[in-house]
Amino acid sequence: RIKMDKEYFFVCCFVMSSSSTGTSAVSIASSNNPVVFFDITLGGQPMGRIKMELFTNVCPKTAENFRQLCTGEFLKGGKPTGYKGCSFHRVVSGFMIQGGDFISGDGTGTISIYGDMFEDESFKLKHDRAGLLSMANSGPNTNGCQFFITCAPCDFLNDKHVVFGQVVEGLKIVRMIERVSVYSNNNKPKLPVMIVECGQWS
Repeated sequence: RIKMDKEYFFVCCFVMSSSSTGTSAVSIASSNNPVVFFDITLGGQPMGRIKMELFTNVCPKTAENFRQLCTGEFLKGGKPTGYKGCSFHRVVSGFMIQGGDFISGDGTGTISIYGDMFEDESFKLKHDRAGLLSMANSGPNTNGCQFFITCAPCDFLNDKHVVFGQVVEGLKIVRMIERVSVYSNNNKPKLPVMIVECGQWS
């Protein structure tokens, strides 16, 4: 499970991977789905832009939570609140890159547009390839603001994490993040990987 905490976390994909059945994200892509973007820097230097399609046709509630945290439509204390200025705080090569904790910055924070947490909406889509957008959690029905992007198939996460989008442009940026140097005790990048701008593309 992609946890929302500070514990050291690693997975040997080739040991844990297993067969599963489900719907491929590619098969449900739709031109009616919104596309959002992140502009990423590494150590203050521009890396590029990641564009992500949000599967409102499968997970409308989860997708809307992510979309509003990208656009700044969600207000806390009357101020736009979301992913702008947030980091990718955990990177595991061959597995995933995790971010979205704009509360604590270390994997312990959680908030959503629906409250602190909201329920698992659907496990229809499977973690069957790189470039999928999925919710990090700390157990069933604990979705908030944290998310991860897969770097490989992760079948062992199926039916535990909600896949709600996919990278449609900028997978090379994901690969660049995947290869950054990290601290061995917590997989935190040694140079900050930041979302300096974000919003809705279409």
